[in-house]
Amino acid sequence: MQQILTLQAAEGMVLAKDVEMPDGRILCGKGTPLTPAIIDRILKMDISHITVKGQPLSVEGGKTLEEELRDIEKRFSRVKHVPPLMYIKKRLMQRKAASRKGA
Repeated sequence: MQQILTLQAAEGMVLAKDVEMPDGRILCGKGTPLTPAIIDRILKMDISHITVKGQPLSVEGGKTLEEELRDIEKRFSRVKHVPPLMYIKKRLMQRKAASRKGA
């Protein structure tokens, strides 16, 4: 999932979180595929950011999933004998992979 500027939204992206009005009302629900009309409506409501599934925009200096998983491995390399920390490492890696798939 990736938070982007509403101006960066493109047709076909899918919302990963509800788009809410300042008063808390939901304008578009999670899972909604973006269309030009929906993007225009969100822009007219002065909503500056939305959260979309996956990583549709590359971020300069951003890491690939493989690089991020390697970093996690490296951080936990000294504590391989501590089961609770190995469990945390496993969960971190699972969450990182799931977030990149747009889950």
